[in-house]
Amino acid sequence: MAVLTRTAGVLHRRPRLRLTLLLTAPLLWLAVLYLGSLGVLFASAFWTTNSFTSQVVKVWSTDNFRELFTTPVYRQVVFRSIGVALAVTALCAVTAFPVAFYTARVARPRWRPLLVVAILTPLWASYLVKVYAWRLILSGGGLADWMLRPFGLSGPGFGLPATVLTLTYLWLPYMILPIHTALEQLPADLLDASADLGARAWRTFRSVVLPMVLPSVAAGSVFTFSLSLGDYITVQIVGGKTQLIGNVVYSNIELNLPMAAALGTVPVVVIVVYLLAMRRTGALSAL
Repeated sequence: MAVLTRTAGVLHRRPRLRLTLLLTAPLLWLAVLYLGSLGVLFASAFWTTNSFTSQVVKVWSTDNFRELFTTPVYRQVVFRSIGVALAVTALCAVTAFPVAFYTARVARPRWRPLLVVAILTPLWASYLVKVYAWRLILSGGGLADWMLRPFGLSGPGFGLPATVLTLTYLWLPYMILPIHTALEQLPADLLDASADLGARAWRTFRSVVLPMVLPSVAAGSVFTFSLSLGDYITVQIVGGKTQLIGNVVYSNIELNLPMAAALGTVPVVVIVVYLLAMRRTGALSAL
């Protein structure tokens, strides 16, 4: 008991030591498991595969990256994947803003917590259940066809539009919540002052609301962009013949592990660059 008392006293007097002991375990986990696995991934990207036995040959070579940058198919897959991630992010932002504005500024205060819970509810459902539900909606003769048939239209079917639509639905709550929080914290006095000075609704939105909410939009985009860029299950289920980085990596794991590792480094690099770009907007402090 005396040892515990002395230890508690030492930790109380030395906050830096206490902080070091608290952070040691998670930092070791981060360094060994997460950063270590990324290091192994990057190193294996420089290995090669025996064309006859398909065995990995641990010989240093840049052939995988050279093939990645010179083969048109791989370049198309990379640019298509980035385009899908950007499209999903843009659609989430456009859709999330009016929803968040209603939940944070228009709805009655007593209803706002319930609306936030309703927004979070889809996150509690299984990922596969949601994707297969969208597969049923978008399939021939499904709900999308039934709703569009009176207008002489049909559903998008399976392909790139279906992939973007499904990913937008999956990651939309991650965009709504940061924007909702920012709008909820927006002082009402600023909106009143803008109106008193003669600014109309659009000018108030552009000059007052948007600059203050933009870091939260960027924070939400970190989730929607990174999650969309690395997704490979949705495109397998509703993407038809569409190929993105995730499912190309998955298809190469058994056949050519070093090439799959080289492809796997692409989203890591893209996300790091994206995070550095978003850091300038204050997005990381808004997370």
